[in-house]
Amino acid sequence: QLQLVESGGGLVQPGGSLRLSCAASGFTLDSFAIAWFRQAPGKERERISCISSTTGSTNYADSVKGRFTISRDNAKNTVYLQMNSLKLEDTAIYYCSAALMRYCSGYVGAFWGQGTQVTVSS
Repeated sequence: QLQLVESGGGLVQPGGSLRLSCAASGFTLDSFAIAWFRQAPGKERERISCISSTTGSTNYADSVKGRFTISRDNAKNTVYLQMNSLKLEDTAIYYCSAALMRYCSGYVGAFWGQGTQVTVSS
């Protein structure tokens, strides 16, 4: 069974940090570009970061640039999203996605995780 499983979400105070993990089973991630999306209540899903399959190049939405870092560990078949300096507006369900493509340009997700809730609140 091919699946992605996110973990690491939770409740954190503004200014805090969380690290999300996206683990693949049934396939290896090294041939896939991986992206993190999020969706807040009443808002459209937003792609916040992506990492390519070959060079490991990354990109970020302006809303998270400088605060979030995406990385991949192909040996562990896992992609991470380190989130620092969290803000109230980062509250959302976070999803990881895999696309069978080398680069993030024109990203179209083929596999999706079930999501993990991140709540930033004082």
